[in-house]
Amino acid sequence: MTTTPAPRALLQAMFQAAIAAAQPSHCIPPHLPPAPKGRLIVIGAGKASAAMAQAVEQHWPGPLSGLVVTRYGYAVPCERIEIVEASHPVPDAAGMQAARRMLELVGNLQAEDTVLCLISGGGSSLLALPLDGISLEDKQALNRALLASGATIGEMNCVRRHLSAIKGGRLAAACHPAQVVTLAISDVPGDKLGDIASGPTVGDATTCDDALAIVRRYGMDLPDSIRKTLESGRGESVKPDDPRLARTRTTLIATPQMALEAAAEVARAAGVTAYILGDSLEGEARDVGKVMAGIALQTAVRGQPFAAFSAPCVLLSGGETTVTVRGKGRGGRNVEFLLALGIALDGHEGIHALAGDTDGVDGQEDIAGAYLAPDTLQRAWTQGIKPRDSLDNNDGHGFFQALGDSVVTGPTLTNVNDFRAMLIT
Repeated sequence: MTTTPAPRALLQAMFQAAIAAAQPSHCIPPHLPPAPKGRLIVIGAGKASAAMAQAVEQHWPGPLSGLVVTRYGYAVPCERIEIVEASHPVPDAAGMQAARRMLELVGNLQAEDTVLCLISGGGSSLLALPLDGISLEDKQALNRALLASGATIGEMNCVRRHLSAIKGGRLAAACHPAQVVTLAISDVPGDKLGDIASGPTVGDATTCDDALAIVRRYGMDLPDSIRKTLESGRGESVKPDDPRLARTRTTLIATPQMALEAAAEVARAAGVTAYILGDSLEGEARDVGKVMAGIALQTAVRGQPFAAFSAPCVLLSGGETTVTVRGKGRGGRNVEFLLALGIALDGHEGIHALAGDTDGVDGQEDIAGAYLAPDTLQRAWTQGIKPRDSLDNNDGHGFFQALGDSVVTGPTLTNVNDFRAMLIT
């Protein structure tokens, strides 16, 4: 007879399984290209890019060289591929310099050469090279405005692609006539290739007008240089039918769905039925929390749409919610989701939850997420913490830290977006 682990331990085991399923050491080797007649140049950007580069070095038998840029604290030892660390989610000079050097590295390749591009979430800010006329400070202001706006990741990356000298297919165009093989770890809803790190090696069908519409939709106050670039059309990206992209191909080697399936296997092994609600859920984090609470309560109380009476079950979901920051708290979409979920559940016994970012960083905090228990609200009130006030102030991190319920993983060296699990016992 299977003994179900304690709720928190089981949820954390599922979260760790989701992270493990997306580890580069596991995902990279089956997808390496054949050896080229010419050189192999490895480039890349993202929170997982250094670990991806290490996996390439460990499994590539021939010569190679290259450069990848990752988040501060996410570097791992490599011998032939240079690892640069830069800032995320707001870009800095280190990322800008790395992007410029990357373009120089691929600038004079031949048709017999192959560029292996390693892309993962976070690359949009790590690989920051503004178009001429736009300063780094302007790009930093843009990123801060985007992060606080409530825009979806697709909308944010549409804007970024039209202000960059390296995103939106420009990096692949710079590699021409070499073959470009991109291995990507998806952190975006729907696994849209152009949204992973803003698609540096993928043709982009969106336009400057689309980007400008997004800026206006959210009422963002942006520097004049950025607004003028979009209005003039000067920032137009490389389109999918551009002949310079004819020898490019992209393979998704890890996705949110793969991670959720790995978590579901852990649940089933513990005797818990697992249901995956979706791998690409979006929307305001607090609104998603309310909706998920309704589903969990219907399951717990009425056995609909999932039967929870005969055995425990867990409801899993992924994707990327957003937080429109209006308060003075520390943000974090996973903790905001959990706090809204907890308020809506109102201490219903038998429902536990965990939400976290698989890269180990929720918002701008080095905290992956948090754990929610039936007694979470009561423990908060006992400490004089008012849950609704914390939510109004966008202070989910402060709320869960005070209760000792933060989930801290450290750098996970991968990123397949958010993980959410509601365990109904």
